[in-house]
Amino acid sequence: MAESDLALLQERFDYLTERESADHLAVNCPADKLIEFCTALRDEFGYDMLMDVTAVDWDAQSPRFTGIYHFLSTTKHVYLRVASDCPDDINPTLPSLCDLYAAANWHERETFDLMGIRYEGHPNLRRILMWDEYPYHPLRKEFPLAGIDVPLPAADVAEQTKASVIPAPMMGGPFVSSGDGPMSQTEPRARDESWTEKKEKPTD
Repeated sequence: MAESDLALLQERFDYLTERESADHLAVNCPADKLIEFCTALRDEFGYDMLMDVTAVDWDAQSPRFTGIYHFLSTTKHVYLRVASDCPDDINPTLPSLCDLYAAANWHERETFDLMGIRYEGHPNLRRILMWDEYPYHPLRKEFPLAGIDVPLPAADVAEQTKASVIPAPMMGGPFVSSGDGPMSQTEPRARDESWTEKKEKPTD
């Protein structure tokens, strides 16, 4: 994106602000203006390819979640990053771009699955990596790697298990591959990495 294009965008869409970026130019766009802005990007400014949809969890900040979109103009050969804050920190939502870019379908499903952002208007917003019953979103900052920090029901249980957390629910997934041997024999399989009273909690 040329600087002149950025100036044109900011002149036409006064709600845009330039976003700090180490590589390509980037802008912040309010969530309620995202469809309007992305429609103009596609139809008038040549950004005909949606490369990626992802999100950032800012943890204790508010707004907590920011949706990130990467666009490419296949005629001008330039990239543009668009960021849009989710208005609600508890139930984050953003408008779906599926009607504008077909590529948004799977990208939004992935971001919903891993970050818990709901894309309003998505035609089939289902989990794509984790199983349907999985209760958490693994890329959120509060997701524990070793377990969920909750008090155990009784002191004698805690003493016996030497544990202060319950394992993160891993049964039935995630699906991992050993990476050893021929690819035909390394089909990803479910692995339970939880530790129990029969398997001591790692010390490091």
